[in-house]
Amino acid sequence: MHDDRLITEARIHRFLRERLAPAVYRRTLPLTAERWDAPGEPVGLEHVLAQRFAPTGPGDRWGPAWSTTWLHLTGRVPEGWGGAGADLEVLVDLGYTDELPGFQCEGLAWLPGGEIVKALNPRNQYVPLAALGGGPEVDFYVEAAANPDVAQGWTFQPTGLGERATAGPEPLYRLGPLLLAERDVAVWELVQDVQALWGLMHELPDDRPRRHLILRALERMADCVDPYDVGGTAAAGRAALAAVLASPAEPSAHRIVATGHAHIDSAWLWPVRETQRKCARTFANVVALMDQDPELTFACSSAQQLAWIRDGYPQLFERIKEKVADGRFVPVGGMWVESDTNMPGGEAMARQFVEGKRFFLEEFGVDCQEAWLPDSFGYSAALPQIVRAAGSRWFLTQKISWNQVNRFPHHTFLWEGIDGSRVFTHFPPADTYSSELRAAELAHAERTFREHGRAGVSLVPFGFGDGGGGPTREMMASARRYRDLEGSPRVDVGTPAGFFAEAEAEYAYPPVWTGEMYLEKHRGTYTAQARTKAGNRRSEHLLREAELWCATAAVRAGAEYPAEELRRIWRLVLLQQFHDILPGTAIAWVHRDAERNYAAIERDLEALIADAAAALVGPGENEVLLNAAPHARAGVPALGAGVGRPERPAEPAGSAVRPTPAGGWALDNGTVRAEVDARGLLVSLVDAASGRDAIAPGAAGNLLELHRDTPNEWDAWDVDEFYRHTVERLDEAVSVAPAEAGAGEAALEVRRAFGASTVRQRLVLAPGASGLRIETEVDWHERQKLLKLGFGLDLRADRSAAETQFGHVFRPVPVNTSWDAARFEVCAHRWVHVAEPGYGVAIANCTAYGHDITRAVREDRGTTTTVRLSLLRSPLFPDPGADAGVHRFTVTVTPNAGIAEAVRSGYEANLPLRAVRGQREIVPLVAVDHPGVAVEAVKLAEDGTGDVIVRLYEAYGTRTSATVRAGFECTGIESVDLLERPMGGNHLPGVRGGAVALTLRPFQLLTLRLRRA
Repeated sequence: MHDDRLITEARIHRFLRERLAPAVYRRTLPLTAERWDAPGEPVGLEHVLAQRFAPTGPGDRWGPAWSTTWLHLTGRVPEGWGGAGADLEVLVDLGYTDELPGFQCEGLAWLPGGEIVKALNPRNQYVPLAALGGGPEVDFYVEAAANPDVAQGWTFQPTGLGERATAGPEPLYRLGPLLLAERDVAVWELVQDVQALWGLMHELPDDRPRRHLILRALERMADCVDPYDVGGTAAAGRAALAAVLASPAEPSAHRIVATGHAHIDSAWLWPVRETQRKCARTFANVVALMDQDPELTFACSSAQQLAWIRDGYPQLFERIKEKVADGRFVPVGGMWVESDTNMPGGEAMARQFVEGKRFFLEEFGVDCQEAWLPDSFGYSAALPQIVRAAGSRWFLTQKISWNQVNRFPHHTFLWEGIDGSRVFTHFPPADTYSSELRAAELAHAERTFREHGRAGVSLVPFGFGDGGGGPTREMMASARRYRDLEGSPRVDVGTPAGFFAEAEAEYAYPPVWTGEMYLEKHRGTYTAQARTKAGNRRSEHLLREAELWCATAAVRAGAEYPAEELRRIWRLVLLQQFHDILPGTAIAWVHRDAERNYAAIERDLEALIADAAAALVGPGENEVLLNAAPHARAGVPALGAGVGRPERPAEPAGSAVRPTPAGGWALDNGTVRAEVDARGLLVSLVDAASGRDAIAPGAAGNLLELHRDTPNEWDAWDVDEFYRHTVERLDEAVSVAPAEAGAGEAALEVRRAFGASTVRQRLVLAPGASGLRIETEVDWHERQKLLKLGFGLDLRADRSAAETQFGHVFRPVPVNTSWDAARFEVCAHRWVHVAEPGYGVAIANCTAYGHDITRAVREDRGTTTTVRLSLLRSPLFPDPGADAGVHRFTVTVTPNAGIAEAVRSGYEANLPLRAVRGQREIVPLVAVDHPGVAVEAVKLAEDGTGDVIVRLYEAYGTRTSATVRAGFECTGIESVDLLERPMGGNHLPGVRGGAVALTLRPFQLLTLRLRRA
């Protein structure tokens, strides 16, 4: 036969575009439109109804960036409309384009009585007349949000659209048609048939007969449908396609469970206030579609987003609760938000699950069994244990498909964490969390699935996401057509829990991935927006202090425990750990809000701490030191308070700072001697115990280096490896001189200037300290630069240790594999440690997360291991003013240190002793007799009983035995999960009254309930 396939395909494509799609609506009628432009931030409908509206219509411009315009649409249904085979709808075109739903203007339809109807989005522009009351009179309002397209085609160019003050006053949109319309259901269904077959045909190879059968069926359809009477002949067109649509899938076809979803970023290219409206719009769409389509299920992952709906849209929340009770609107994930998992501290990561799961239990009676993080930027090795400790068993992510170098080897597997905990994990092979259930996406899932032959089912979340929108009726139509269709994977609409149960049952021996799931992309997120990161770190530690001292005051002094206030603050901190806020990848508006929030958090927590401390120490003039760290220091017990005694007497005044013959300075406290040259670089660091110099020959510490930072894409997100190709050593000092210091301290001040920026550093050696403290203040005004602080160390490290939640993770230093090479920037919390047998160095910090660790062999065959902390970046997108201004960083370098010293140094850097005036010392509520078992949280129980909750973990990475003893009258101790529920069948051995003897495996996390008498 002659090959006319391309000609036939061209005919069908044009026939669909120009004949079928335009015939979906039989007839339309313009509505009468009026408008009111809200002058400031969004307001409620009750306020809007009192305003004076002005006439408007198609072609009118509206909407300066971030503004709101309300439309009042009225009309009357003509006689004879809405007969057999027709649905009446209102079509509202706010001026959107067809691209990027969720990244431009959106609307929400309201009835005059205050009921939400559904949202209006670029590919979801209809409102069913039945939802507006169904009568002949049309009368409703549209809350139109003029959200700008900050993405601008993903060109990553600087834009002022990220803040209202810089976005400009010009209207961004022009109203399109506002119509009452009669939808021809048969034509609409025919369009869905054609689109499903068209997509499937193009996924099939030319040598498959199925492809040709579909093409000829489509050709017959085009012959059967009269282009001048599409509605009258649509049934014939559908009949021409019936046979190819009825052909079942191959018995061995891959099976896909499709679950409705709308990954809504809790802040990103829009502020948090707009996310709240995005949630209302999306969830309104979902429940409206559920009313029309009984097959739809929808997975909703963030408790925070549903809390916004509960508090701001109570009627919509009640509709959601009804769908949850039906098992169709499904809370998943059990987290407060879809947080970053690299940077939140251990207790914060635990609280994501505590607050998220508690909300779902209290509001819906649902105990989520899966963690759901499709879009976070890599996954901490501690996460499996935290998931299990929260009472969950499954984990889902998609983001690892973004790896730049190495393809992740599994799609369904067991993920093993640092303590040996395992969670059953799925990584959807469709490589998207916002599928439209198109044939190409389904075929991609089947082609790329790594478990063929051992497992046969995968999951795909479908629905417009990132900016919201959710599933559409077109996606549900696609799911039905691909349910059992030859040439396609089978598709069933279902729930995540149903998928996981089936996948777990069919895959008895899945492979195991151990350790972190490092994302080979978005490495700049460990550093971007340094103020946000500093605020997070400070807030986490202030919350630790507030809970500890408030709990102690409640037990010791009968003070009221501020449980609700602490929960409010925790939830705000958890919100700001969302994976586009804490990583520094949101617009300026978001980060300015975050900075204001962190300032308020600090103020409120300092007040709680002050009140608790006053209740504990009583009135008096003695200086009492509060020690919130899990280790005793300065004579003050861990988690308690005392008058304080120096751990080691200081040298005579004025003897700790001396000039060196080489023109530099030496700082010496008898434990450590640090030598700084005339350039302000650390050229020697010797501890008295070993007599060994930590600084490598020819190398230096305290070396600031400036790199060009121009990634290929995703500016705030990415640091690409080629940043190392250009480096400027900032080794010229404006001045180096002794500085004023605290009692017994030795200090130097170093000043530098470069570009438009300046640096002021204080190098401080405290009495008895085993490490050198470096305080760095940068007045930063560079653009597209990366600033690092480095230390060249004289040791041969085969691996580095970096603190993560409730432990640490080891990573290779040598670059032997492509996996090692791709891991050129890594995340650490409060400390990193590098060592060779018998000697190591710990570097602690109080604000930084990004690090790189390399090594080189010198001419003398010795090895220099270089540890660098990433201090600042200055990307231009999405916030062109990111990080400009003053920043402060503190780093402590401890020579001859093991893991134990690193752990201790990390706590000391982030939890300084707190001095208050009073008269009483404070006996700790709990004591642990082994320094390797670190107490991470002390608080009162969530159930209001007054019981004391203690969260602890094994910190050194070794099997450890310890006794935990209550410092109050305790009637019993039991092991509980993160939600403080008893651990079934997990009885603690060795409980005697107010003490328990424990043996913990490496990095084991344990939560104890200490019952008060």
